[in-house]
Amino acid sequence: MSDAATSGVKQGFQLKSASVSMTALELYYFDDAEFEGALRDKISQAPGFFKDIPLIISLEKYEGLDSELDFFKIIGTCRRNHIHVIGVRGGTDDQRRLARGAALALLPGSGQRDRAHETDQSAEPSSEPVETRAAQAGAGDPPPARIVTQPVRSGQQVHAPEGDLVILAPVQAGAEVLAAGNIHVYGPLRGRALAGIHGAESARIFCQSLEAELVSIAGHYKISEDLQDNGWKSAVHIQLRDDLLVVTPLDKA
Repeated sequence: MSDAATSGVKQGFQLKSASVSMTALELYYFDDAEFEGALRDKISQAPGFFKDIPLIISLEKYEGLDSELDFFKIIGTCRRNHIHVIGVRGGTDDQRRLARGAALALLPGSGQRDRAHETDQSAEPSSEPVETRAAQAGAGDPPPARIVTQPVRSGQQVHAPEGDLVILAPVQAGAEVLAAGNIHVYGPLRGRALAGIHGAESARIFCQSLEAELVSIAGHYKISEDLQDNGWKSAVHIQLRDDLLVVTPLDKA
């Protein structure tokens, strides 16, 4: 009899919900040779960030032919470059059938989420009292911020999956901080900061000293080489304007 059996454990695993930050590759068309060259160019800009990351292929803006969409080649190219494709987001029924054939997970796109929401609204109303539902929704209150008082050290990841993230200490090189909303760092930001991880383009990043390896808002990112031309090692505010990250000194924000 195994040690697990003798210790009273009745099952080998548990399933629990998890919130994980993932990178999306927004695909407009697919050409095998061009794809690998462009991917390697992106990886060379921030090799530490892209190594062994899980990747979602977003098809919401795909304009190429379905006959050109070869998920097996995409998966193979990504694996050669130490990136793991785990699913697709959005896409037509035919494109999603191709993805399923390549054993990829299927995630709803924004339009599909909207349709699902409309379906939910058209269902029979709940018998639950209105006052109870309003209380559970928090009467419109924003999600509480997560506040961290200790330094975020290399190799650590701090995640605020619903609201803002406030860090009252430095974020060291090799650390990663993520938030659904804004990120505030009251100290040097030397690691990676990803705000608006669920797509909130209004999210912002504030820090007392910009020394970051990478900053990202709603999937748009800049690496340290791009950041050193503007506001480096000073107090700044970072926001997204017209799909570009803009760095502004805090005293001019």
